[in-house]
Parts: sequence; structure tokens; C-alpha cells
Amino acid sequence: MKKRKRWGLALAAGLVVFGLTGCGHGSGSGEKRIVRIGHNQSQNHPTHIALTAFQEFINEKLGDKYQVEVYPGELLGSQAEMVQLTQTGAIDYCIASNSILETFSENWSIFNLPFLFSSAQAYHAAMDDPKVTDSIFEASKKAGFVAVTWLDAGTRNFYTMNKPINSPKDLKGLKIRVQQSPTNIEMMRLLGGSATPMGFGEVYTALQSGIIDGAENNELALTDNGHGDVCKYYSYDMHQMVPDIVIGNVAFMESLTREEQAIFEEGYQLINRVQREEWTKAVEAAKNRAQREQGVEFLYPDTAPFREAVISLHESILSANPDLQPIYDKIQDYNAQYTEEAEEERDGVETEKSRRVS
Repeated sequence: MKKRKRWGLALAAGLVVFGLTGCGHGSGSGEKRIVRIGHNQSQNHPTHIALTAFQEFINEKLGDKYQVEVYPGELLGSQAEMVQLTQTGAIDYCIASNSILETFSENWSIFNLPFLFSSAQAYHAAMDDPKVTDSIFEASKKAGFVAVTWLDAGTRNFYTMNKPINSPKDLKGLKIRVQQSPTNIEMMRLLGGSATPMGFGEVYTALQSGIIDGAENNELALTDNGHGDVCKYYSYDMHQMVPDIVIGNVAFMESLTREEQAIFEEGYQLINRVQREEWTKAVEAAKNRAQREQGVEFLYPDTAPFREAVISLHESILSANPDLQPIYDKIQDYNAQYTEEAEEERDGVETEKSRRVS
């Protein structure tokens, strides 16, 4: 893995010299401007499928000037490295975890808050609202990139090798991989576990070698990344709904003509739409495969103790950054609006739990 990452970084560095200076920029040179997008998922993942749709759309609409190329599976480095490459313009876009973006602007920390959203419906509605997202998406502009759309990364839950997690006390003494952000580290402390931040590409080896006892992520991590081969307990505590973010290099985006910007904007909306459609199907398939082929046991604990353990984190984040309060309040409006749907989701979990017990 490390060898591949070093190769990816060497390739990306070469793109700065050769790719950006050795091809046209879509304005009179007669050569196509290569538009490079990097991400850390497999080619079967909803994110890659959505980016491929974007690639085909832009190549069809603006193929005389631009050629989009998508690099999956950390070919251009880890997520953190790809964010840095997007900053500098070595690549033009990448998929970034919201947690990584928190290190560039504290504004992003709001989406990392545990139990921020009451239901998937409230989550989607809030993330689709420019009044919620615009100021945060633009927060890293001075750093050289902005967010162009969000991706559904489902619900984050704990999964472990040897010990099922049915309450926060079960996390005591366990080393759990978390995403690399201060909010996630503090969340893990409040829940009683030992936070072990690391890049996603390192998790499988860390599980195999016993460096960590478990991790927290969505169901696709079990199957697409093989974590279900090692971890046999997956606990639906539903502590986070954290989006993945498509970020773009500011200089490249500002180099587009107004007409080109409109077409790219249409492409960003296409990414969001396709990814969300594919996500629902992928989660169902991953869960079925994890149960049948990997022998993963799915657990459905009472989420209230988890929620109570971390609620103070909301207060500390908002007190440290009062500008986030109006956004937080708007999200709470959506939570209230979708109260019935939230209750239906919890009822569904209880029904599933009862069915498995019986």
C-alpha cells in the first residue's frame, strides 16, 4: 500500500509539471485540458460510478476542450494527500472526507458532530439546502479549494473483531480507528474508547495485525474494503451521518468561462444524483453479502446511551464557533420537520432487532 501511495504521489507531482503545463487549458491552444479527479474507493463504489457519469457528461459536452480522467483506489495518494494536491492544482478535484476538511476550517466541524441529524431524511434535506451548506462549502476558498457538491456516506457505526458493542461501556479499553479530526477524537473519548486516527487505506492492515480492535464506518467498508473478513460484529449505534465532499481547485474553476461553469455545475448535480441513487442499492447489497459470505453479525443496540454520552460535544463546538449557531438551528428545524420519519427509522431498527432475536 505504501509503495502504491509513493507511486501515486510521484505521478501527481509529475502532473504539475507535465499535465498542467504540457497540455492546453481549453482556450485557443488546440489541445485538450486534462481534468483529473482522485478518490480512495473501488471502481464498484457508488462514488466511482457517479464520477464516471460526470466524466462522460463533461467529455460529451466539452470534449473539444476538456478530457476528464478519474483515478480510483488512492492511485493519487491518500485522501489527505489528494486534498493537498487539489489545493496546489496538481489535480483538479478529489473526494474528501468531511473530517479531513475540518483541519482546514473549523466550520466543517459541524457536520462531524455525532447525532447531528435525527434521520436520513433530515440529513438529506439539510445538505440540499444552500442556507446550510454554502458558507461551509466556501470556507476553504483561501486554502485553494471549495466544495462543489456532497455525497451520501450513509450512517457511521462501530464494528469490532472480538467484542460486540451494545452500549458505550463496551468500548472501554478498545482501540477504535476514527477519521483524522479533533471532533472525532473527542467523540471517541466521550464514548469511552481509545481513538486511533489513521488514513482509511491503513485500516485493514491495522485490524489484521491487531493494532486496533475495530473501526467505525458504513456497511460498504465491510465488503468493498474487506473489513468484514476481520470484524464480525457490526453495531448500529448510528452515531454519525457525515457526508463525503467533492472539492475543486479554485484556480481551475475560475479559469472556466461562464458557459463552461454552467455545464460543470450541471455535472456536479449529476454526481450528487447518481451517487445517492447508487448508494441505496450498494448498502443493501453490502449488508447481504457481509451476512452471508463474511459471517458478520449485525447488532441493534439502544442508541440513547450513545447519544447522551456525546451531547456535550455539540455545546463545545458551538461555543467555540458561534457563527455555526444559525446553521445548527436550521438543521434542528429539519430534524423537527422529519420527526415522524426519524421515529419510523427507529421503529424499523427495533423491528429488525426483534426479528433477529426471535
